[in-house]
Amino acid sequence: MAHAESGTDEFNRFLTGLGRGVAGALFLALPMLMTMEMWYLGFYMARERLLLLLLVNFPLLVLLAHRIGFEQTFTWREALRDATIAYGIGIVTSVVVLTALGLLRGDMPTSELVGKVALQSMPASIGAMLGRSQLGHDDDEDDKETPYHGELLMMAAGALFLSLNIAPTDEMMVLAYKMTIWHALIVAVLSVALMHGFVYAVSFIGGHELSPETPWWHAFVRFTLPGYVIALSISVFALWIFERLGDSSAVEIMLSVVVLGFPASLGAAAARLIL
Repeated sequence: MAHAESGTDEFNRFLTGLGRGVAGALFLALPMLMTMEMWYLGFYMARERLLLLLLVNFPLLVLLAHRIGFEQTFTWREALRDATIAYGIGIVTSVVVLTALGLLRGDMPTSELVGKVALQSMPASIGAMLGRSQLGHDDDEDDKETPYHGELLMMAAGALFLSLNIAPTDEMMVLAYKMTIWHALIVAVLSVALMHGFVYAVSFIGGHELSPETPWWHAFVRFTLPGYVIALSISVFALWIFERLGDSSAVEIMLSVVVLGFPASLGAAAARLIL
């Protein structure tokens, strides 16, 4: 009897996790599902880049699942299961929403249908995985202590979390076009300053918590600077994947990376709040 009740409770928790996953998928992906640039990217985006994006996404989901899966995971096999479920939720959510908005039609070429769903399923799957942490944990779960490399991974996921919503838009490129080198320098300094403030505010609770006696340069060297480098790297990757660099000059690329690095750096620094 007790075993049956335990199984029922576990199933109910799993269903709750699925519900949070769907809500999380909508939370992150809906802005992109309703963005015109993303509709066109699904049609003309180079398929090798789309494939690379999907190949990068799944290992990221597995690593996130090991940290914040639908259920508390203890093995990589369970993390793999949660990552697969999150990807499935992302695909189904993308199909349903795009169809409801009239963006998927039966007369469209198969390549366009697959491209749109595949592209949108990435942010939706990340949102599904993050839904559990965004919308609450089970009360009986304890925070996991995260090693330093795990903190860096979370910063990368946080940067990707925000940059995915901005990288495909034309407004980001317009901002980069209007900026000068001095504007870029100010944005870079502001990004680093805000990142450092977030590091101290969030304090990476459960991992490398910062005590009042910790000197400012310790967090700056171990978290802020590596975090900004990660944010810039994610920005370069996102811009390249979404074909926003094109034949731009080195200065134009640098400006675009700095612009996208602003929200990406905030996402990286606030990863503990996001994840």
